[in-house]
Amino acid sequence: MDERLWSAAAAVLTGNDAGGWTRAAPQLYPHQWSWDSAFVAVGWAHLSVPRALTELRSLFAGQWANGMVPHIVYDPAAPAEAYFPDAARWGTGVAAAAPDRPTSGICQPPVHALALAHIAEVADRARGSAGRPGVPNSGAAGPAGARGDAEAVDAALTELYPKVLAWHRYLATERDPQGSGLVSIYHPWESGTDNSPRFDVALARVEVGDLPPYRRRDTGHVADPAQRPSDTEYDRYLWLVELLRRAGYADDRIAATHPFVLKDVLFSAILVAANDALGRIAARIGAPAADRAAIAGWRDRGRAAVDACWDPRLRLCLDQDVRAATPVRCRTVAGFAGLVAGGDRRSELVAELTSPRFAGDPRMRWPVPPSTSPADPAFRPRTYWRGPSWPVLGWLLWRSLGEHPAAAALRAASLEQVRTAGFAEYVEPFTGEPLGSPDQSWTAAVTLDWLAAG
Repeated sequence: MDERLWSAAAAVLTGNDAGGWTRAAPQLYPHQWSWDSAFVAVGWAHLSVPRALTELRSLFAGQWANGMVPHIVYDPAAPAEAYFPDAARWGTGVAAAAPDRPTSGICQPPVHALALAHIAEVADRARGSAGRPGVPNSGAAGPAGARGDAEAVDAALTELYPKVLAWHRYLATERDPQGSGLVSIYHPWESGTDNSPRFDVALARVEVGDLPPYRRRDTGHVADPAQRPSDTEYDRYLWLVELLRRAGYADDRIAATHPFVLKDVLFSAILVAANDALGRIAARIGAPAADRAAIAGWRDRGRAAVDACWDPRLRLCLDQDVRAATPVRCRTVAGFAGLVAGGDRRSELVAELTSPRFAGDPRMRWPVPPSTSPADPAFRPRTYWRGPSWPVLGWLLWRSLGEHPAAAALRAASLEQVRTAGFAEYVEPFTGEPLGSPDQSWTAAVTLDWLAAG
């Protein structure tokens, strides 16, 4: 155990702790982000199981009546100028399903069931090893504390299960009315990989109309504005927000008329893994058989659909552009969706992941996957999701690899990256320069989990 790195990662989480929720970053991201909080809960579990559960409870307090978990739950105490777009820009009051508290009007990948199952596993391990030296989260709590954590988890599983089930049901129905097994997204931000080249062609078709004026704030928090999406991209992002608001955030209207609709293969794969986790939770709490059958059906349908997105030439799984009715042919980390979903392409995807087109590129400072392949024409090593390595996606792939030998190598390389670059949001893959926001909560959180696995 690297105690120094453990303490540093813990300090980032506690430093960004806002009480019942965690800021994604101290300045650039001052609110609660959906999938950030799920990853953050994974890290909190190693420091405090009750605090990890509070993270998820806080997020789901912003859940919409239709089951959607919004991608931002805004801190009402933060000034409006702290982040753009603010809650007023989203104008979610036009949506019948929106909650009273301020949120955005879109969602992000559903990592939450994975986080909840992980917290339960950490508590179960601690209960079985309380007081044993060298076991993270065991000695401090002791046997009584470990029992208390396990009881808290049991209560939280019962409380949160119906909320997570409603979230998954929303994605399986409202976001996939065709029953294809692939989730539709209406905005690049919903993917979590905001300005990935995956969206270039579809975004270029978006014609910006009478866009209300705005002033960006994100570029003021980074050393070089080139690390962030361009102003042209931002105009299109905000026009899509405007169209969603004008549609009242009604999924049926959006699916029929919105100019940007993609079947997101990575989002869909995460939902497959999350349904697998939710199925285990359902069995543990004795959920109705009908629930368990529905969850298994969503999982199996999604896994088959992700596997069917395989492109033999690129050796990756590809998104589907609904409006153009074509696959999106580019090399990005989303192409490893088949690893996340657990389909039949494991050996081929591992070979591609470690190839010179991704983590095996000899120019890499560390053999961790870049967000976009250096072999892709759209690769930009310093620009957000167009090239830099993201520790949080390294963690997702590491988790998906299980006991495969590539998992241990990816974990070791990722920890070396964090030791050198710190808890950066993302990292220049060739030089190792930390980019984006420093003290990023989810980077610290996955570091704790990597360390605990050692």
